[in-house]
Amino acid sequence: MKSVRVGVVGVGHLGRLHALLYNKVPHAQLAGVFDISQETARAVALEAGCRAFDSYADLLAEADAVNVVVPTTRHFEVAAEALRQGKHVFIEKPITSSLAEADELIRLAGEHGCLIQVGHIERFNQAMRALSTVPLGPRFIESHRLATFNPRGTDVAVVLDLMIHDIDIILTLVKSPVVRIEANGVAVISDEPDIANARITFANGCVANVTASRISQKKMRKMRLFEKDSYISIDFLQGITERFRLVANLPESEPTGVIMGKLEGKRTRYVYYERLQAPEGNALQIELEEFVQAILNGRRPRVTAEDGRNALAVATQISEIIKRQSTD
Repeated sequence: MKSVRVGVVGVGHLGRLHALLYNKVPHAQLAGVFDISQETARAVALEAGCRAFDSYADLLAEADAVNVVVPTTRHFEVAAEALRQGKHVFIEKPITSSLAEADELIRLAGEHGCLIQVGHIERFNQAMRALSTVPLGPRFIESHRLATFNPRGTDVAVVLDLMIHDIDIILTLVKSPVVRIEANGVAVISDEPDIANARITFANGCVANVTASRISQKKMRKMRLFEKDSYISIDFLQGITERFRLVANLPESEPTGVIMGKLEGKRTRYVYYERLQAPEGNALQIELEEFVQAILNGRRPRVTAEDGRNALAVATQISEIIKRQSTD
């Protein structure tokens, strides 16, 4: 099987990890890196064993695909240039700063026959992958994504920095149009909201209560799904997914579970607990591996540009609601 030559654009904290991991991705060849700081580019190139390019144009000429890991405000211009030259694009979340930019990238990708994958990394978290074989019908979702303050990422509000991870996952799980959003947030130590909460109502009746903060004393990345006769707890930080469900009969074919209790009534039911399993693995590496495989096999990536645009649409609406409230 042939290899894909990938260039990494922007090799700060996250871009450096992209570059280093490509040396572990099957059928990928790290073509080189580019950064506006030539000193940074040379340091990462030395560490990754690749070439540091003096210009983005020179890197594009040597690559089949690029990873866009620059600040969000530059996502569009960097990705658009790659697409115009027929290069596949992996772009970190959020896909762009605006929906108009996202729509234009999608148009360019279609025009030039290119693939776009958006870096919603939590889709590849072990905890999320453990849900892949479980039929879901959530009626209520609660998520908390809390982080200690880090100046990196404060160029955008916490909704686009952190909450958008959970928005993407929730849209994937619910698969129903959003009909109502309520939100509030506060800018505490930056110019953009640092803590935010949103209540998202879907056409099928599901409600999601989503909280994100980047000024917490401790880290937390948890989501809870409530559905008829079932409760699922997802801990993205620990990579653990647990399910509690009511069953009429003791599951003989699932010996890994534990009976937690018994409910008496018109019919006897048991509270059955199980920890859902998925292979361990570096989520970012798995994400990059799927990008390369999607290119080689000509298939849609797990997280498409449309997925990125949908998450951005909800995040943008939440941000606009918060902004209107702050000016009232």
